[in-house]
Amino acid sequence: MAILVIAEHDNKTLKKATLNALAAAQKIGGDIDVLVAGHQIKDVTVGGVRKILQADAPHLADFLAENVASVVLGISKGYSHILAPSTSNGKNILPRVAALLDVQQISDIVAVESADTFVRPIYAGNALATVKSKDPIKVITVRTTAFDAVSGSGSAPVEAISAGNDSGLSSFVGREVSKSERPELTAAKIIVSGGRGMANGENFKKVLEPLADKLGAAMGASRAAVDAGFVPNDWQVGQTGKIVAPDLYIAVGISGAIQHLAGMKDSRVIVAINKDEEAPIFQVADYGLVGDLFQLVPAVVEELKK
Repeated sequence: MAILVIAEHDNKTLKKATLNALAAAQKIGGDIDVLVAGHQIKDVTVGGVRKILQADAPHLADFLAENVASVVLGISKGYSHILAPSTSNGKNILPRVAALLDVQQISDIVAVESADTFVRPIYAGNALATVKSKDPIKVITVRTTAFDAVSGSGSAPVEAISAGNDSGLSSFVGREVSKSERPELTAAKIIVSGGRGMANGENFKKVLEPLADKLGAAMGASRAAVDAGFVPNDWQVGQTGKIVAPDLYIAVGISGAIQHLAGMKDSRVIVAINKDEEAPIFQVADYGLVGDLFQLVPAVVEELKK
């Protein structure tokens, strides 16, 4: 039994999501290979695997799903499982791979029962389904917050493989990358999130940013805050946003709709600040403060300065 893990990387280093997916692959058992598809790849290495398959070509530079899926398809016959992190890239590539292989994709697994049986959340994370697959090749995306990242130390042998041809089905136009000195949301150990209760975007800067600065935290938000235009879309945490599981999640002015809880309830410690003591967020919170956030948050910041 052999497993192929599709790597998330920046052509220089592997992203942590790859190490989470490798942890899931190890639980399945068997030989593990890692596919690194990109252009002008540097020392993208990882240990604890059989080998690294490197496909390097200009048309793979921007990880276009059609082109990467073609590379995966070309080497798929040698594998019983194909895994990728459940990131934007993984969720873009693997459905195409599954369709081309005429198999069912298993999405967002949170546990491995055996080589053919997996657990995944359903109903916005309110229930877990155990899925058994009889497909000859199992195509799986991995919820990265459910698996502790492997160390990845060491260096497996690298084998160059064919990058295929540009499919011509899509082309890269441009990318606008938001720049921030804060940690990346999905990798942050501490997250401070705001909701509709923040009232406006200016309050995120005045009230929440000092707290995030003091804690060295990433900034997040509920969908309600994003839809209201308070903060950018890439701050959104929840079922339709980013799934996070930091060591500490501070939810300020967030009521706790199930769609939001689905994206953060696996956090190790959850602190909720809300004036409504009946807010659903308190059902999952380890610690709760009931009161006016515009008084409580600055008070917490002052305490942290002492």
